[in-house]
Amino acid sequence: MIYHLLYPLHTVISFFNVFRYITFRTIFAAITSLLICLIFGKWMIQKLQEMQIGQQVRDDGPQSHMVKKGTPTMGGILIIFAVVISTILWTNLSDVYVWLVLLVTVGYGLIGFIDDYKKLAVNSSKGISGKTRLVVEIIIALFVSVILYLQPGFNSQVTIPFFKTVLPDLGWVYILFSVFIIVGAANAVNLTDGLDGLAIGPVIICFATYILFAYFAGNVKTSSYLQIPHVSGAGELAVFCGAIGGAGLGFLWFNAYPAELFMGDVGSLSLGGALGAVAIVTKQEILLAIVGGIFVIETFSVIFQVGYFKMTGGKRILRMAPLHHHFELKGWAEPKVIVRFWIISILLALMAISTLKLR
Repeated sequence: MIYHLLYPLHTVISFFNVFRYITFRTIFAAITSLLICLIFGKWMIQKLQEMQIGQQVRDDGPQSHMVKKGTPTMGGILIIFAVVISTILWTNLSDVYVWLVLLVTVGYGLIGFIDDYKKLAVNSSKGISGKTRLVVEIIIALFVSVILYLQPGFNSQVTIPFFKTVLPDLGWVYILFSVFIIVGAANAVNLTDGLDGLAIGPVIICFATYILFAYFAGNVKTSSYLQIPHVSGAGELAVFCGAIGGAGLGFLWFNAYPAELFMGDVGSLSLGGALGAVAIVTKQEILLAIVGGIFVIETFSVIFQVGYFKMTGGKRILRMAPLHHHFELKGWAEPKVIVRFWIISILLALMAISTLKLR
């Protein structure tokens, strides 16, 4: 909105020319969403406390988590609000990719909201059924994937990290591939959200990384130099990623150990879905497995744990899944688990960025 209001004035006042630069708008989108979270964070915590909207804790989880019971949750509403407002203020609203990614963010946030509300309504750690949630997630992802596939100039090739000439074209199967990425990313972030600040840290790191990929993909010269797919209009997603990064930092102010506010499924599903959608649009789909490696590891820890448990009749690989609970039960303090996972996430992000030249 600010872009559309102020940039046209550059013909009269040259200063307003600065609003055409994606880098400038990305920075201020991050600052805007950060300030929104910081300003409204305390107010939201108070309102959630008044409404008795508190975290429900797993009965079979670590006993140290029982102190978290009752901590205000559904803080993801604040994140989504900050991201949507900041994105609308600072992006070029004629860009279809911005609206598609916002659709995933808000749509998955709504699924998470209903899930969180049902948990609170029945005073349980279980929300809507897994099958129902998955079906709705797939429907939203399928709609967005079809629109993307039909966009002029958007191809169905998949970028393989480290290989600049290996670009398999999936054709219409790319739609199913896109659905898998979006739904998988959403649920991977959801599984990781179990400790104070554990999920939001890697989320910030991932979106900071995709600021670069979005900017490079949307720039003809840079994408040609780096030999990565050019996606006209994808550069505006750098502003969106900046908005999420800023909102994440603002939320972390209240979510850092010991947490005053949890994001809930409304936050984790929306952020994960948005991350998957951005990876698809920027044509860095496979690279998401490296950038978001923490989420992948956490997801596979659950898959292997459940599979091994069923095959062996009750034996476990880990003391508890997801993986962060395993380290807690081994005696690691919660802050140690969180910070070490952040460190690993930073290393993975740097490795992902390095693929731009190691090709």
